Amino acid sequence: MKGQRSKKVLQMKTCLKCVLPETFPGVTFDERGVCNYCRSDRSREELREKKLGYQKKFESLIAALKGKFGYDGIMSYSGGKDSTFTMQLLKEKYGLNLLAYTFDNGFLPDQTVRNIRRVTENLSTDHLFFRPDFGLLKKIFGECSKRNIYSDVTLMRASAICTSCMALVKFSLLRLAVEKRVPFLFFGWSPGQIPVASSAVRNNPRMVRAMQKALLDPLSWVAGERVRRFFLEEEHFEQAAHFPYSVSPLAFLDYDDEAMAAKIAGLGWKRPAGLDVHSSNCLLNSLANVIHRERYGFHPYVFELAKLVREGYLERNRAMEKLAQEEDPDTVRLVKKRLGL
Repeated sequence: MKGQRSKKVLQMKTCLKCVLPETFPGVTFDERGVCNYCRSDRSREELREKKLGYQKKFESLIAALKGKFGYDGIMSYSGGKDSTFTMQLLKEKYGLNLLAYTFDNGFLPDQTVRNIRRVTENLSTDHLFFRPDFGLLKKIFGECSKRNIYSDVTLMRASAICTSCMALVKFSLLRLAVEKRVPFLFFGWSPGQIPVASSAVRNNPRMVRAMQKALLDPLSWVAGERVRRFFLEEEHFEQAAHFPYSVSPLAFLDYDDEAMAAKIAGLGWKRPAGLDVHSSNCLLNSLANVIHRERYGFHPYVFELAKLVREGYLERNRAMEKLAQEEDPDTVRLVKKRLGL
């Protein structure tokens, strides 16, 4: 019933400094009501220095590699606010020659598709729109709606549905980058979604192989051998010299949600209707949120929002408001119908 979840969120024991609830795996509170994540958090000054170091690292890599390949990088372009702003930044501040890559999971609103076209045209960016067989995606998302196919650790940061979607996106991107010998993969991850220590790193074949197995095995169990075409094959691992850097610029550069939205409006970007407050491009996200909360007792975005609060990007009361906001029931019904649930 409308309003019941808002009341439940407010009544649940929650860290007094961030927003991690008592239902989050491994969380503990001291006598003041402060969680173990906040107690072990580094100082903001230390974080600023670390971010500056990664910015310098990135800019030195750009100086060394820019203009030496057909594309300077591939942008993982969802059509959402953060990836739009990131691509605009890379084009306008750093002058990079990018290939924008959009993975259509079957749940992009019409406005998102219009945004993608306007932005790529206004930024004079080549664009690859990849639309996999929806029957395959439907099988994967439908199974994740019914049960968990991943480790519990994975689900601390994202729902099973989103974990599946992002696995297909990231590994198909990496496969493409190796084949085209592109030196950078760019992502629009916020500082809440990725630690600064992972914001500009070279993909290591051994680690990639291990991460791929952890995701590919359960996906293959659900969808069969066809899913393997999204992932790296042995011939790609044999080209270790061409493994790209993965860079998430928003993790080490200034991050201001409202300023970003105002900036990309100049490119013709408009927020689609019917989305939940945590997404700016995907209808599927709403159902994923609902299922995750019901199954695990905590919101799949709570870890991200808690980190944004701890690092000073988001006020705690605003984060609590976001966690309490309910998904559009019409959107949830639409997604369920398309998945045959």
